[in-house]
Amino acid sequence: ASSAADVIEIFVPGRICLFGEHSDWSGGYRRFNSDVKEGCALVCGTTQGLYARAKRRATEDRTVSFRGPDGLQCELAVDDTAELRAVAQSASYHAYIAGTLLELGKHFRFGGAEIDNYKADLPIKKGLSSSAAICVLVVRALNELFDLKLTVHGEMDIAYRGEINTPSRCGRLDQCVAF
Repeated sequence: ASSAADVIEIFVPGRICLFGEHSDWSGGYRRFNSDVKEGCALVCGTTQGLYARAKRRATEDRTVSFRGPDGLQCELAVDDTAELRAVAQSASYHAYIAGTLLELGKHFRFGGAEIDNYKADLPIKKGLSSSAAICVLVVRALNELFDLKLTVHGEMDIAYRGEINTPSRCGRLDQCVAF
């Protein structure tokens, strides 16, 4: 775990699907119809992504501060699940941060942090998993800052569950940005 003075650098790329788009979530229909065949996909990361610096808060405050590349900032109290749910259901960019904190808080106890997403060259709403990248960024920052011992697959799972706390209807393929 890091100290309050330690700042970590994080980069989370986008992803492009070369083939098999939607095979991740559509495969879920196999539970209801065994005639649906297993799908496969080929994805790769992009050189574009989200760049951030993160550090623990110096106080015992369990609030996560997130500043996006547009300069807009949100402060979310980890213990205020009602507020996290409300923000997660909004149409705001911050919905992804709130949804992810809501999910991470179900499984782990961690302190406050400051996450500065100072640069983003990943286009949003273009099918490059930008929303998954935000969720992975939040999970990875807190995992590294508080030594939560999540594997990359664990980060992906929390990020996926965090994103489905929002109005987004992503599949599991999007979280491959964690690699």
